[in-house]
Amino acid sequence: MGLFTDNVVSAAHSFIPRQSGAQEQGGVISGDNPVAWSAKNPLRLWVIQVVIIITVTQLLAIPLKRIRQPRVIAEVIGGIILGPTVMGNIPKFHDNIFPPAGMPGLALTSTIGLVLFMFLVGLEIDTRVLKRNALAAGAVSAAGLIIPLGLGAALGVGVYRRFIDPSVNEGYFVLFTAVAIGITAFPVLCRILSETKLLDDVVGVVTLSAGIGNDVIGWVLLALVVTLVNASSGLTAVWILLATVGFCLFLFFPVKWAYVWLARRTGSLDKGTPTSLTMTITVLLVLACAFFTDIIGVHAIFGGFLVGLIIPHDNGFAISLTEKLEDLVSILFLPIYFTLSGLRTDMKSLDTGVAWGYTVLICLVAFTSKFVACGAAAYLTGFKWRAAGAIGALMSCKGLVELIVLNIGRDANILDTRTFSMFVLHAVVLTVVTTPLTLAFYPPKHRLGSGHSDSTSKGSEEDVEEKRASIDKHSPKERFSVILERIEQLPAAMTISQLLQSSRPASYSSEGSSNTEKAREPTTTSVDVLRLIELTNRTSAVMKSTEADSLILTDPLLSVYRTFGQLNQLPVSPSVSVLDQDEFADAVANHAVKSGSQMILLPWSTGGVSETPSNDAAQTSGPLDGLFPRTHSKDTAAPPLIYSEFIRNVFLHAPVDVGVYIDRSPVAMTSGLHLVVPFIGGPDDRLALSLIVELCGRKSGISATFVRIQKTDGHDLSPVSTHEQKAHYTVAAPDTVYGNHDTATRLASDTADNVLWDQYDGQTSSSPRSVKFTTVQSPRPLQVIQEMLREESQGKHVIAVVGRSRRLAVESHAAELSRMVNESGQLLGSSVSKTLGDVGASILVGGQASLLVVQTSV
Repeated sequence: MGLFTDNVVSAAHSFIPRQSGAQEQGGVISGDNPVAWSAKNPLRLWVIQVVIIITVTQLLAIPLKRIRQPRVIAEVIGGIILGPTVMGNIPKFHDNIFPPAGMPGLALTSTIGLVLFMFLVGLEIDTRVLKRNALAAGAVSAAGLIIPLGLGAALGVGVYRRFIDPSVNEGYFVLFTAVAIGITAFPVLCRILSETKLLDDVVGVVTLSAGIGNDVIGWVLLALVVTLVNASSGLTAVWILLATVGFCLFLFFPVKWAYVWLARRTGSLDKGTPTSLTMTITVLLVLACAFFTDIIGVHAIFGGFLVGLIIPHDNGFAISLTEKLEDLVSILFLPIYFTLSGLRTDMKSLDTGVAWGYTVLICLVAFTSKFVACGAAAYLTGFKWRAAGAIGALMSCKGLVELIVLNIGRDANILDTRTFSMFVLHAVVLTVVTTPLTLAFYPPKHRLGSGHSDSTSKGSEEDVEEKRASIDKHSPKERFSVILERIEQLPAAMTISQLLQSSRPASYSSEGSSNTEKAREPTTTSVDVLRLIELTNRTSAVMKSTEADSLILTDPLLSVYRTFGQLNQLPVSPSVSVLDQDEFADAVANHAVKSGSQMILLPWSTGGVSETPSNDAAQTSGPLDGLFPRTHSKDTAAPPLIYSEFIRNVFLHAPVDVGVYIDRSPVAMTSGLHLVVPFIGGPDDRLALSLIVELCGRKSGISATFVRIQKTDGHDLSPVSTHEQKAHYTVAAPDTVYGNHDTATRLASDTADNVLWDQYDGQTSSSPRSVKFTTVQSPRPLQVIQEMLREESQGKHVIAVVGRSRRLAVESHAAELSRMVNESGQLLGSSVSKTLGDVGASILVGGQASLLVVQTSV
């Protein structure tokens, strides 16, 4: 029987009670030792083992992630630490925690997890990728198989004659060594490409395609090795191979057709989400195929892998299927499997110079055979030396797949403890060096994009600089970039997009018109919407990154917003970026430049606030509520800490104007739309003033009040004493306060304020009746703004448009804001004023008006 079946039988035998009689039911209360192995209750020790395994793996993953190492390294090193190399030196540790009697249950769990993991590996392989750069990928894949297989076979002869017992068939060992040297770890390769941001680069596409070819052929060769080892004779091996081929044909044609029919029939494929019935059939199919491949003498994991290959990738169906399984597999099952690998790894067995010499030789042969062969093939197909070197380094990656291959060889008694440890060490070393070597050969400044030559990269950089220079910051704003990350942002995104949309008809100039005439004629407002998806170590996130183009059509946020644009005759250009959350701000800045947007819009919704204080959470709850401690009936809502840091990073790096729109309007307040623009001074306030004046001139159905607030001297704004202050200040990222300004820059800013205000205020007679300008003097400008918003909010949807004023601010309003927070009895985090400015923070504290905070380009 196969390994999987043997594990089931062993686990069943270990659970059979070995003695009769009543058992003490008191547990630890009756003095029972929970660590002691008991066939009647194996769960106790299993839980202890799993908790230790997961804890060690997670603790190791934290520092290794900081140096850009994949999670598999933490799992392997954790297994080695728990094995005889380190923890095995502690007396009685293995006898109590990993006793031989308790291993069958752990082995069965790990084998089930491995079958599911190989199913996910099959899901991750999208054969449609092979069509992209097929010539280069085929050349790299062929070179990365033929040469490493040959050198691996030669290496296997030397290792066999030096370390392997003669009872092991030399031909099987040589073939196994060739496969171990020639295979590429496709799952880890995907994660490294995501980590190094190469999935969209031609280097990443070619490497991914070549990795798919290597992976599939490598598994076929490994299945051949296992078949030969398990066969008692040559005729038996032939029958096993024929059964395997017949099973593959049966699975890839009638079973695949039936599965796709079921997915369509149940609506799973159309919706992109498997139903309960589809999920049940999928799991049963995986287990049934694993059982069949195991009993015919191949291995259970091949059944799971083959099922993953037949799953359709349409409408994100494979991604959704992966999301339902990946956490359980990656958090629970895989660490158990690799810990068992570590328990088999004993570095103390490498106790001679010859053993270490062969270990170094294995590393050199495995790396150079892949690196030189794949790099040379890439160079000959048109890549420059840096890109070719990166492809060679990436193709030499080992990782998860290599360790699975080695464990299969250990189970088949092809490898003994010493050779197994040698090959495990080589897999760890080659996986660790892959990322730094790739970045050394192929840093971001030399990336190729979608071309093959370095001139392409330079051309792309020149295009970006051209677009950056071509953005006219002073022309009417008609092209915006809307950033979407979560479903809660859609209402705010739709509101602000509709507000900024021009209501006048589009006008296009003829071909004979000059450039000046074209610039003067109005155009339709358009939106470039960017969907941000966080790239995590989950398999589904990596799959989303590789299938970003298809996500543009299937992502629900983009679909809803695109429909909104069609209904409102608003041109929408969608795009998707799957990347680490720390890189969101840079992605937003680059997107704005490449799309030629004049302003970035960051929408957020709080779900509305009730006018009447109430303890009913339903009246005040929203996506942004509950972020700070609540001690009063009145609550304040503001962007959460992580989102606040993202907004501040956008403010810091964006090369164009930025607006943050916080939608706080109750659903019932739909009659009328009124804009209130407080003008205190500074470049951000000037942007708010000119933006809304321009909007009122081109859009009907809105009214606006522009109020210039001049602060006078007052003696009622002394700072709040420490024992009186109730504001709650949280730990936040560094503030984005810009350089100090001197008297000359202050004078220039004041002059610009006066000129702009006088220019618009002087046009009052020609302005619509719905637009009015006024000037107010007060020692408490924030209080004036709050009172005005309360007056204007009667029966209308009010949006306050303010400048962020963290750069060249006229003066600080921190003292008045602190007193206002104290008087209102609300709790306000320090990140609110750092993100939105003092004026914006005071509006959040004071009422229910929606808020648009703008900052002019840096």
